[in-house]
Amino acid sequence: MTKHAILNGTKLTLGACYYPEHWPESMWKEDLLRMLDTGIEVIRIAEFAWSKTEPEEGVFTFDFFDRFLDLCDETGMKVIFGTPTATPPAWLTEKYPEVLNADTEGILYRHGARRHYNYNTVVYRALTERIVTRLAEHYAQRKCIIGWQIDNELNCETNEFHSEADSAAFRIFLKEKYGSLDALNEAWGTVFWNQTYTCWQEIHVPRKTISDSTNPHEVLDYSRFVSASARGFCKLQADILRRYLKPGDFITTNGMFGRLDNHQMTEESLDFYTYDSYPNFAYCLDAYNPDDRDLRDRRWSRNLMEVRSVCPIFGIMEQQSGANGWNTRMEAPTPRPGQLTLWTMQSIAHGADFISYFRWRTATMGTEIYWHGILDYSGRENRRIAEVREVREKMKKLSPVAGKPYMARVAIAKDYDNVWDAELDKWHGRVAWASEMALFNAAQRTHTPMDFVYMDHTTPEALKQYKVIFYPHPGIMTPERAGMLAQYVKEGGTVVFGCRSAYKNLTGQCVMDRLPGLLAELTGADVQEYSFIAPDAGTATIRWGEDTMEAAVFMDLVEPGEGGGKEAVYTSDVYAGGGALVSRAAGAGKAYYYGSAFTEAAARLFLEKMGAANPYGEMLEVPESCELAVRGDGERQYAFILNYLKTPAEIRVRKPMKDLMTGEMLEGTVKLPAYGVSVLEM
Repeated sequence: MTKHAILNGTKLTLGACYYPEHWPESMWKEDLLRMLDTGIEVIRIAEFAWSKTEPEEGVFTFDFFDRFLDLCDETGMKVIFGTPTATPPAWLTEKYPEVLNADTEGILYRHGARRHYNYNTVVYRALTERIVTRLAEHYAQRKCIIGWQIDNELNCETNEFHSEADSAAFRIFLKEKYGSLDALNEAWGTVFWNQTYTCWQEIHVPRKTISDSTNPHEVLDYSRFVSASARGFCKLQADILRRYLKPGDFITTNGMFGRLDNHQMTEESLDFYTYDSYPNFAYCLDAYNPDDRDLRDRRWSRNLMEVRSVCPIFGIMEQQSGANGWNTRMEAPTPRPGQLTLWTMQSIAHGADFISYFRWRTATMGTEIYWHGILDYSGRENRRIAEVREVREKMKKLSPVAGKPYMARVAIAKDYDNVWDAELDKWHGRVAWASEMALFNAAQRTHTPMDFVYMDHTTPEALKQYKVIFYPHPGIMTPERAGMLAQYVKEGGTVVFGCRSAYKNLTGQCVMDRLPGLLAELTGADVQEYSFIAPDAGTATIRWGEDTMEAAVFMDLVEPGEGGGKEAVYTSDVYAGGGALVSRAAGAGKAYYYGSAFTEAAARLFLEKMGAANPYGEMLEVPESCELAVRGDGERQYAFILNYLKTPAEIRVRKPMKDLMTGEMLEGTVKLPAYGVSVLEM
């Protein structure tokens, strides 16, 4: 990866989001100097400030940010400049209402919030091209600017787009994909319910229908279209910016939202990816009610796994620093002492070399007046700024970790076709979400570092790093992915599939092969029947050797096919005595077909039986209340131990190790304080 100012493999860097347009100009220099004194070296600006440079259509003025950037040059503050397209100005939406997005009934979203535009209006793309060009022409050569952020949180607020411009663009997308209406009608199965199209103009983005029923094959293509639209909008801006960048400057964007192939967007347009991490949502009073309350904010590690699959070394553009909430929703408490540090280290543990706090000062106006930053409204010294200063000192000591990848030998395989299919298909979605969270929870509690790997953005060579790959429920399967996994198994890997695998093709239509279709040869499995676990069935159980586990959500009755062997059987309800787990050895590896969704206990049993659980257990004994994450390479490994509880935790260090943050050599029983973090050189 190319080295940039904030991702260079030599240090960890602190930043913050700052909005000069929110504060009197007389405060700017004092804020910049105070941020630098606190350890903040980089600020992100301007992502919501279109009117500051184009107050009227075609009238450009650069004085405002020139004055601010002059101060940045003077003080030595580095700047990431945001393109302002997430909030079009009032003059634009008033004159060109066609740029506005609409709901499924065609009602326009009006000016007054953010992200109310659509990606596909010709005039909005033209105005975007002009503002980005003018900003880049004027500001890109500034000494203080080190990079650019495109828009802000693409597909945030909504990933539904129902304007007339979207329907027009959808038709073009489909023409390019299918070439003819006959091919489209076949792919969408439009003979069902007499949905056959005879003219391209008859096709629209999904609209409100009776009972909200939709054609699932149309909606799957619509998800692909939304992703392509967002990626195209990102690339439009990136291509402009590339023409004006100084050597070493970068292009990124932030967030991670639905119906967007972030992997492809990064490959096409970005130098690296940045994420917005808000673990405090785990304590949000109106938006979050987790089943596993002791894994609340720890579940943000799952989100960071997703980010890491896109970009192994990444940045955090917005890191939680205070209480979060709008005046309309999302009420959450102020982070307790130590949690700001804990969540910062959580991001670093998973591969972040840049941490930018949201935000420096808490806004005194607007919807986000309760989304607190490092400083409260008065700007007085407080415990959060003191904690940021402590983080600065700790990050200096963690410089050996910079540029080192996260180390995992176990992965959950995914792909965008199945992610989007599971979002719209309730049968698919129930098993997919249950298994993903069960596998994540089991990995967390057994201290088994785990990756996500996207099968549509990986290679056979990349898969070799994993001892075990779980591909829980790829309802949609392709010959290419099946072939890649067959090669992985032949070369010594272990792959585990769950129920409902390989029963659809790329259009989302069900195949007429014996299940599991394209995976039958690899797994040696023959799915003879299947069912949701009936509400009156009680607990559905499975016996695997001497062990018993519980089935979840669904049961495939799976018997050995050619080359397969039965590993486990159901022990309850109508499938009692029938096959629940089949395996087939091939080359140096093995493939499994498991006929259910995973519970946490079942996931743990799989990890243990395959020798993948707790790979660092001989060196470290860590309680389940703590997360263990490891960054390193062939020469050095660094173990992050993070205590998410408000009570102390004890770990046992089985051989002498150096704590990077304290410099102490540790061995034996070590106590971590509430929300404490230790980083050990192994």
